[in-house]
Amino acid sequence: MTDAPSSPVDRAFDVLRATAAGTGLTLSEIARATGLAKSTTLRLLTALERNGAVTRIEQRYRLGPLVNELDPIPTSPAYERIRRVLTPFLAHLFEATRATVHLATLHGDEVVYLNKLHGPRPIPSPSRIGGGLPAYCTGVGKAMLAFDDAAAERVAQGPMVEWTDTTLTSPDALAVELAEIRRRRRAVDRAELTPGLYCVAAPVFDDDEEGTGGTRAVAALSASAADGAALARLEPLVTRVAVAASRSMASDR
Repeated sequence: MTDAPSSPVDRAFDVLRATAAGTGLTLSEIARATGLAKSTTLRLLTALERNGAVTRIEQRYRLGPLVNELDPIPTSPAYERIRRVLTPFLAHLFEATRATVHLATLHGDEVVYLNKLHGPRPIPSPSRIGGGLPAYCTGVGKAMLAFDDAAAERVAQGPMVEWTDTTLTSPDALAVELAEIRRRRRAVDRAELTPGLYCVAAPVFDDDEEGTGGTRAVAALSASAADGAALARLEPLVTRVAVAASRSMASDR
């Protein structure tokens, strides 16, 4: 008995599995991985994107928000504590900047967004509460990787997909950037994941109010802008709020 020909549903799952195997694959890469024609692959990807199963940034595809809804990022007392203690600081950062602001933590090699605030006309962004994005090309991710050697090493050993022209794609370039973040206590996303989306982020520590001594960051706060020139205004505000947030985390015991 021969196997029955694959159905459109089978082919859609083939495309979804291929997309899940990478951190950002092009149409050609997914077609090659599945053995499907590019026209068929594009049609399936379009349907999956329409339903939130995959998301596209420029020419690359990755798993979309539907996957997080079906299999959400695990909750934990530690995540809930971070959200409880730091959400007031996120609100203060929003009031001070009137920018889209994020609160995130690390989950494996990705950042998980625990909270997000924005005005009536937010900058288009792939971030969503409960969703994850690659740590190496987000401001909040780099702010935490700079103070988590184990996570930074894992990220450096994995694929570093070039989402935009400014994405860091080599371990050496990432190491240089993380060293600068440790020195300045803030990270910048220069449209490294999404064209036209810039942000500045600062780490939040749990046991050291200033983040000195190389302690591990448990979270990060960020503010976004539509152009790089706005970051200079946001940097001192984000850094100041993150320092105050670290004091609050340290005292919440």
